Amino acid sequence: MSRIGNSPITIPEGVSVEIQPNLFTVKGKLGELSQSYDLVSIEKSENTLTLKRVNQSKTAKAKHGLYRALFYNMVQGVSNGWSKELELVGVGYRAKNQGQKLELALGFSHNIVFQIPTEVKVETVSEKGKNPIIKLMSLDKQLVGAIASKIRSFRKPEPYKGKGVKYVGEEIRRKAGKSA
Repeated sequence: MSRIGNSPITIPEGVSVEIQPNLFTVKGKLGELSQSYDLVSIEKSENTLTLKRVNQSKTAKAKHGLYRALFYNMVQGVSNGWSKELELVGVGYRAKNQGQKLELALGFSHNIVFQIPTEVKVETVSEKGKNPIIKLMSLDKQLVGAIASKIRSFRKPEPYKGKGVKYVGEEIRRKAGKSA
């Protein structure tokens, strides 16, 4: 029994939901998202959505919770949006953006130029005495997470000094160095 799949989704004001066979579309103040689905049926009543399984097969049970989570993230995305913040920890680590191009100096012999999709808004904050921060904002939670993960993969935080690209608020497990 899927606990996530059984919980209803509350639709906030200003968000319209369109349910077609095998296509779920959400429109809000920030934009529009759509997702195809199968093996579940969607029931809409006033301002709540509930998902039911079509049958009791193993794949239907698995997709019940999956689609509920995806639809919830879509509804929240078009009403509030999703954001991730990355912090660059290290001497000489810098980030700057020109439109959708993000240029990172991460201690390599060359700068990394990363093209960010147009659906994601990027902003870099560099204050003197503080680590540079990259802010990613979009209405698609999957896309923001994927872009943040890709940027983090350029220089993952290492366990001895903690240098690298990390999420804001992420705790890095530290190791002791060599003992003399």
